[in-house]
Amino acid sequence: MRDCTKFYIDGKRYTPENAETMDVINPATEEVCARISLGNQGDVDRAASAASRAFASYGLSNKNERIELFESIIAEYKKRYNDVADAISEEMGAPKTLAVKYQAGAGVAHLQAALDILKDFEFEEVFDGYRINKEPIGVCGLITPWNWPMNQVVAKVAPALATGCTVILKPSEIAPLSAYVFTEVMDEAGVPAGVFNMINGDGPGAGTALASHPLIDMVSFTGSTRAGSLVAQNAAPTIKRVTQELGGKSANIILDDADLEAAVGRGAMFVFMNSGQSCNAPTRMLVPKELLGRAAEIAAQTAASIKIGDPGDESTTMGPVVSTAQFDKIQILIQKGIDEGATLVCGGVGKPDDLETGYFVKPTVFSDVDNQMTIAREEIFGPVLSIIPYENDEEAIEIANDTPYGLAGYVNGEDRERLAHIASRIRAGNIYVNGDMGGAGAPFGGYKQSGNGREKGVHGFQEYLEIKAVTGLV
Repeated sequence: MRDCTKFYIDGKRYTPENAETMDVINPATEEVCARISLGNQGDVDRAASAASRAFASYGLSNKNERIELFESIIAEYKKRYNDVADAISEEMGAPKTLAVKYQAGAGVAHLQAALDILKDFEFEEVFDGYRINKEPIGVCGLITPWNWPMNQVVAKVAPALATGCTVILKPSEIAPLSAYVFTEVMDEAGVPAGVFNMINGDGPGAGTALASHPLIDMVSFTGSTRAGSLVAQNAAPTIKRVTQELGGKSANIILDDADLEAAVGRGAMFVFMNSGQSCNAPTRMLVPKELLGRAAEIAAQTAASIKIGDPGDESTTMGPVVSTAQFDKIQILIQKGIDEGATLVCGGVGKPDDLETGYFVKPTVFSDVDNQMTIAREEIFGPVLSIIPYENDEEAIEIANDTPYGLAGYVNGEDRERLAHIASRIRAGNIYVNGDMGGAGAPFGGYKQSGNGREKGVHGFQEYLEIKAVTGLV
């Protein structure tokens, strides 16, 4: 069992003031795999003070110094790459292949993308009569989720450090192990004391203290819309900047000229990947009414191809969901879909055969779904696909936008002009056409209750910068 009870503050391991600890559960075995400490206000005070002191010098560091630091971080991360992947698989159940290729791989990708942007980024621009200085905002509180743990940690830490900010990271208390390894990477890479700090804790304790702390200038949060609202409320009295990447209920519009087998199979697989625990998963599949039956067949075939089981087995393509609470929520919503009259094509309530231990969920497909049903309204965050019929393009757009969320949208078809028109009409921050997920520089974030602000690329840098106009010196 891993002992992760110490925090990392001001360049040193720190034993927290609060003796309260929490067990971390391996979702595939339901056994305790680690123990963490739960931080309190005093721990956040200590970390915020360290980050504030460090900002006095790191905020004035030049681009070349930060480039050298990033090169060191990337080199150390690559040395610990397999350790990161193993931690992710253990803490949240990602299959080994997913953990190695995508989950741990996202960390390297974000670090390298930030380094590439930093090399060309202009922190000063001269215009007619004035100069613009782009300066680091200051101390940043970063609160990250459990579903793509390293992806979200580095998507926040990388642009913050690249722009000259100092940070306090609070990873999810449910999946904190990869962040612990990442903290060791940062220490081994020689990140200056106080520039990167890490504490563990839950939302009501450490999360609230971070969001409300007067020494913290900006909070970046990824998680549920409900929790995001609380973060914003706690941040409001100190007028700090808040960026949020929240929930989603993304529509996947499959047009009548699309390659149906490819589009449905691809869309269903994306829902089942990571056990459905992706905020941008295309969980509402919209298909022409006359193609509904065939689409359901293809989705069921995709579900049948999923190999569920031990994340350590290289043949496994879907592991468990992260916790018993998440499992129970998904089961309730699947039953709700049945009770409200959706057609259960495959899957359903209960665990897969021969998998009584672990929080495993059957890949589930519903057809004949109405967009007002609970399974079409609520973010299930599990491997559950709802197929909704539509009559024409306008109705498909209307259904796609009939949601409080606006994180992502998907469109599949052959006519580029038609695809572009529909993409322009969907009220979401990311539109993926024919399965193209874009590069590491494409900004990521949502409309409406899916959040505000953007991560990744140049737009991700801008969230951590203040803009200063200087006149009289040009």
